[in-house]
Amino acid sequence: MYPFGYGLSYSSFNYGDVKLSSTSLKGNQTLKASVTVTNSGRYDGQEVVQLYIRDVVGSVTRPVKELKGFQKIMVKAGESKTVTFNITPEDLKFYNSNLKYDWEPGEFEVMIGGNSRDVKVQKLNWTR
Repeated sequence: MYPFGYGLSYSSFNYGDVKLSSTSLKGNQTLKASVTVTNSGRYDGQEVVQLYIRDVVGSVTRPVKELKGFQKIMVKAGESKTVTFNITPEDLKFYNSNLKYDWEPGEFEVMIGGNSRDVKVQKLNWTR
């Protein structure tokens, strides 16, 4: 009935576009993904900003969205806050067909939003 992470609030929040520090990364680099959250309601409120990642093409079937992080923030009415997540190759790891815990290079989608359905998406390529 409700998407994962959905919650009611006395206020409403708008999300800006996801901004990535780079759309092409190599090796053990760290990616910074940020989004601006604006409280568009009349009351101060708390929001749980959620980070999901999708491996677009993998050697094994992967979940469409994997929750990789979240931050609970307090935003006053009319105020905007920028939330930043650090993403490393460690966040991309999974058990492959050889039962090795590793990550594969390729195209990924970074999704940030207030629940698993209402997200903003950016794509990136990560190579070894």
